[in-house]
Amino acid sequence: MAFANRIRSSLPLLSKILKSDSISAANASAAPRALLCPTFSDSEFSRSFSTAPGKKDVKVKVPLALFGGSGNYASALYIAAVKTNSLDKVESEILDFVGAMTKSPMFSQFTKDLSVPADTRKKAIEDISAQAKFSEITKNFLIVLAENGRLRNIDTIAKRFVELTMAHKGVVKVIVTSVIPLPAEEEKELKETLQDLIGKGKTVKLEQKIDTSIMGGLVVEFQQKVFDMSIKTRARQFERYLRDPIHWDNL
Repeated sequence: MAFANRIRSSLPLLSKILKSDSISAANASAAPRALLCPTFSDSEFSRSFSTAPGKKDVKVKVPLALFGGSGNYASALYIAAVKTNSLDKVESEILDFVGAMTKSPMFSQFTKDLSVPADTRKKAIEDISAQAKFSEITKNFLIVLAENGRLRNIDTIAKRFVELTMAHKGVVKVIVTSVIPLPAEEEKELKETLQDLIGKGKTVKLEQKIDTSIMGGLVVEFQQKVFDMSIKTRARQFERYLRDPIHWDNL
């Protein structure tokens, strides 16, 4: 009961933080928003996966801003798949490929071994794609990864790609970390708060994680944002204040 009360006390704070963040985002200028969710057109990176040259290039807006190498590859694959109306098929094929790696340690090791010549990696991907009857988009994408020595990152790239497909479908994945599973009432309240903030037309998909190291409270992650209201983080912040007298006036 005491833990449930602590969780319940965190929900108003989370709601306040999320609403404040939502207002800040709404007041942001169009230019920063364009940087966060750029519109890709004439992208050689994504066009290299396509097999229909000569068609008028279609502008595709990425639903989420993903950063880093894996994010760039996932975004490029998303653009190519949307342009060819094959998003679901490509997603399924990429996940099948990752699943095959998980089931076969030897295959997994092959994808991560940079000592294997690029031509050998490319030939292996062509053979695998033919046997699995992968689409041209998926096959060409995997070949690009093989040639660039990026097959070792396919697991991370696939996860980022799924983030994009979920956003495309209006599904927002929210990861909530606590020391024990959320009571049903608190889970429902949190989900309703997030649903109100995210708005109509989108669906919140709540995923709970258990991590006793946070000592209590909640850590909420969604859309590349982290709201840390854990006791562990609060204790560290208070410790920093105690060690640094300059902060005493702010208490």
